[in-house]
Amino acid sequence: MKRNEIVHRLAQMLITLVGVSFLTFSLMYLSPGDPAEMLLEVADTIVSKETLDETRAQLGLDQPFHVQYIRWITGVLQGDMGMSYSAKMPVTERLWQCLPGTLVLAGSATVMMLLIAVPCGILSAVYRNRAVDYLIRGISFLGVSMPSFWVGLILLYILGLKLKLFPITGGAVSLERMVLPALTLAIAMSAKYTRQVRTAVLEELGQDYIFGARTRGIPLRKILWRHVLPNACLPLITLLGMSIGWLLGGVAVIEMVFAWPGLGKMAVHAIEMRDYPLVQGFVLWIAVLYMGINLLVDISYTYLDPRLKKGGH
Repeated sequence: MKRNEIVHRLAQMLITLVGVSFLTFSLMYLSPGDPAEMLLEVADTIVSKETLDETRAQLGLDQPFHVQYIRWITGVLQGDMGMSYSAKMPVTERLWQCLPGTLVLAGSATVMMLLIAVPCGILSAVYRNRAVDYLIRGISFLGVSMPSFWVGLILLYILGLKLKLFPITGGAVSLERMVLPALTLAIAMSAKYTRQVRTAVLEELGQDYIFGARTRGIPLRKILWRHVLPNACLPLITLLGMSIGWLLGGVAVIEMVFAWPGLGKMAVHAIEMRDYPLVQGFVLWIAVLYMGINLLVDISYTYLDPRLKKGGH
């Protein structure tokens, strides 16, 4: 990708981020519920109207919409996303605080998925329309059909409660607590990626250069590793980039099921507490993450595909 193309993409990203910020702020402004009331009413305590009005004024919620938005977006441009109502700390600090848990979970789930999906997809393609292919396709279809939260509950019940192999209670980020949520995500992702790997490998196996290599007596294993797999992985990079963005954004359902301290669980709690600055900062983080990863994927294509280096398509 040329420099002017990168600059053009960055300009598009900036315009998109402005639109995302305005839409998110508008939805938070129009959403039902009063953050000041949620913040003050603890254990069914009745708060006076004067206290509510004073808290709204302190939070800036008594200002018109355009004043609140301009003040917030100005702070964002200066690196200040505001203060979290519920966590009583800067939004940026709160996001960084929850990021390590999501990074550990996303990295572990991605590694598990690749270890499952790539070998299964290759086997399914090489033994097309045979027993192994039918078995792998059947399992992958079953994996796609099962909701992730249901798979997580089943793993918790069998591996955690019955066999007592892993802890089922909440706590800090640890290797033992990471296995079950990462495995839950990996199962769902592997079912989808196995089918994608199978399709990509089958497409490459049908190319003329593969037929020529086979007629020259080159072993199938060498053909797969040196020719088929590198070319088949190219269309999967985009999907992998989107999946990583989805994982780093915090998989809220899985993090809630396993009480995992990550961005997804933080976002759900922020929505429940009407913590507007934290929700807005989280959504902006997701938007930046997705667009940044997509840009990196497009740039990586230039180095992975020689045709694009030479100006091809």
